[in-house]
Amino acid sequence: MRTFQRRGAWAAVAGAAVIGLALTGCTGDAAEQDAADVDCGDYEDYGTFDGAEVTISGTILDLEADRLVESWSDFQTCTGISIEYQGSSEFEAQIAVLAEGGNAPDIGIVPQPGLLNRLVAGGWAIPASEPVVANIDEFWDPIWKEYATVDGTTYAAPLMASIKGYVWYSPTEFEEAGYEIPTTLDELSDLSATIAADSGHKPWCVGLESGEATGWPGTDWIEDYMLRLHGPEVYDQWVTHEIPFNDPMVAEAFDAVGEYLKNEDMVNGGIGDVSTQISEAFQTAGLPILDGECSLHHQASFYETFWNPDGGDENTVASDGSVFGFLLPPVDADSGMAVTGGGEFPVAFRDAEEVEAVRAYLSSDTWANNRVSLGGVISANKGVDPENASSELLVQSIEILQDPETTFRFDGSDLMPGAVGADSFWKGIVSWVGGEDTQTVLDTIEATWPSS
Repeated sequence: MRTFQRRGAWAAVAGAAVIGLALTGCTGDAAEQDAADVDCGDYEDYGTFDGAEVTISGTILDLEADRLVESWSDFQTCTGISIEYQGSSEFEAQIAVLAEGGNAPDIGIVPQPGLLNRLVAGGWAIPASEPVVANIDEFWDPIWKEYATVDGTTYAAPLMASIKGYVWYSPTEFEEAGYEIPTTLDELSDLSATIAADSGHKPWCVGLESGEATGWPGTDWIEDYMLRLHGPEVYDQWVTHEIPFNDPMVAEAFDAVGEYLKNEDMVNGGIGDVSTQISEAFQTAGLPILDGECSLHHQASFYETFWNPDGGDENTVASDGSVFGFLLPPVDADSGMAVTGGGEFPVAFRDAEEVEAVRAYLSSDTWANNRVSLGGVISANKGVDPENASSELLVQSIEILQDPETTFRFDGSDLMPGAVGADSFWKGIVSWVGGEDTQTVLDTIEATWPSS
């Protein structure tokens, strides 16, 4: 673990931020523990703080919030820093307003590099300390540092991660029907056609509904196809607007995805016709696989938690279990691994030693292993032991992220300006699935790209 140079490294700022979010989820008041019961060897470099408090907010809710709080329990005991976490579904919409008013939490777990850039532009974000940057350099692929660096200054380390390009399926169905895992996009198309012709059900089940964010699951499809059809350089040009959103290469990706999402023969298995994709919640859309009513569902590694919506464990995620996933394949079977994904970045709004101590811990291999061991998530931290993950698929996901041969690109809509990535792109997907033609949708999105 990177040594934490505690004293004299940061200027303390008096007063904790007041959190004004409409909050749900759980608080971070750890159960009182006897320090003698905790091995503090992994935490001694962070120093000790008498009565210090750090507030954290983010979009992480429910069980995942409980696990997040548990992941720093020993750190609190050993350092004396009391951490309070509060989650809100409105975090992304409100954090800039709170920061502008001086009411932001000490740390905000920001899930979008585009939002991080907005917070930096407002002058509210605190640059990452040397120990945090040192951990980034040691434990992450350099591409992750780029996502939290603005004008040469790094503002946060990555936290957790996800891989966006999984196709979920039933191993039992595949074995009984003799289906093979496709190794190219053409093979995936052939498999889909075979399932449509032979199974008695439509092969794909899709849900695009997500409240005000309805449409985002469709953007994941487009991003996966942009990366696979055109490669990382064109992908980067697209998300930075070096090529326009209505470029023919973007249209090619939309039309390739449209072979599934706009095709009555392909969707919406177990749910209804093409139009039901817009009203079906993304959380429930894959569940028809369990009833044999569809065969394939495109969703990220984090979807693992949705296979048991009642909190049980009757549906196992394994290559010989109830469900499993394969990565959306490349154009050419000999191509290297290229994946899209997401993650979060703990951004600081208060310049204080205890805040940076917490951020240094969250950027360490110690924290990453603690959190991954609690289940349900992965990290791109290279210090994570993949075997700590809670399922075969998550072990595989960590190995993919740690593989130096993997080409990783962050979720494109999260990198784009909010007016596009969190608005017109989502809305465009809904209009497009609803029947609007590709060129009209792309022209509409392109017109929303900020001029500066």
